[in-house]
Amino acid sequence: MPKFAYAGVGLDGSPVKGTTKAPSRGDAEVALYQRDLRDLRVTEKKSILQYEISGPRIKREEVMHLSRQIAAFLRAGLPILDAVHAIGAESENSSVRRMMNAIEDGLRGGERFSDCLDQYPKVFPDFYRGIVRSAELTGELDTVLARLSSYIERDLAARRKIKSALMYPMVVAGMSVVTVVILSVYVLPKFKDFFASLDAKLPWPTRALMAFTGFLGHWWWAILAVIVLLAVLYLVITRFESGRYLRDRILLAVPVVGETIQYSLVERFCRVLASMVSAGVNLTESLAVTTDALRNRVFVRRLSAVTEQMLEGQGIAGPLARTELFPGTATAMLRVGEETGSIDTQLEVTAEYYETELDYKIAKLTAVFEPAVIIVMGLIVGFVAVALVSAMYGIFNQVNVQ
Repeated sequence: MPKFAYAGVGLDGSPVKGTTKAPSRGDAEVALYQRDLRDLRVTEKKSILQYEISGPRIKREEVMHLSRQIAAFLRAGLPILDAVHAIGAESENSSVRRMMNAIEDGLRGGERFSDCLDQYPKVFPDFYRGIVRSAELTGELDTVLARLSSYIERDLAARRKIKSALMYPMVVAGMSVVTVVILSVYVLPKFKDFFASLDAKLPWPTRALMAFTGFLGHWWWAILAVIVLLAVLYLVITRFESGRYLRDRILLAVPVVGETIQYSLVERFCRVLASMVSAGVNLTESLAVTTDALRNRVFVRRLSAVTEQMLEGQGIAGPLARTELFPGTATAMLRVGEETGSIDTQLEVTAEYYETELDYKIAKLTAVFEPAVIIVMGLIVGFVAVALVSAMYGIFNQVNVQ
């Protein structure tokens, strides 16, 4: 049963503090109120064991559900404070429950909903909090939260597509590595001893295979050390801005893979920017927040100049085209939106177009990656089979000649 810390005032006006156990925060408040305590402030305590099990992170799926639930409550006419309280009381996730309780406390203290969200920058990204802040000013919080929920849902669906598309090739690649390790460590050394006992001349495929497995057997620690060293070197390099920029630039330059990454970033850029502009955020601020949300250093660095050019009166489609990061179709669509005064609608249309194109790129990436991995695995296993069979035939022929 959860434990709650409370602070309040007794009937005699003296401050009272302590802890109590209750099934929920609401039950704890009722029980304390029946003990003649007033001006209560109840917070759930978090033990070390709870921290290890539940963890402090809240998944994007939870943020999607929270946004949708709050939007539904607001549309039903429920005040934001009651909506947050209801979600916090009903949530089965302890991290979500604690966060919603803290947000409820902030709302009771007179803070705005967006101010409460600012306390959780890792849960609610900058663009999310910026959109909510603008929605509070325009009185469209329910509509905007529903739109944010839909955006997160589409973003999660795109991520799942990429993961599922790469799952099979990665499994095949993993099995290839496992196969090579088993052959090198367990199977081929026994054949090596067998061939040595016969004192037979082995064909070159067999000799090459034996030399390779011998190298792995003797120098495995050096290979492992090099892999660890490369991993550490990568982590060190990517801690610096220049290293992350170089990594992102190389990824964008890889055939097929780079184009898939580019389309996913263009789709996300248009989707987030459309959400912010539709919520009433000015285009300059929307562009800055959207750029940071991409997390790709090549896009961030080149898009930083777009804001200056836009303030100079050059619009948005032209500067985006000059970054050479956006396909011609995207900039043409945005130019139409500029000319017709419907930039937010055109951004949404562009996002939907590139969402479809991204599905095609993912399918193309899978179509290239899967056969490549299978062919490599087939060549490895085939070479091992040829090396062993040719050795067997060679030994058999030498025995017959003798």
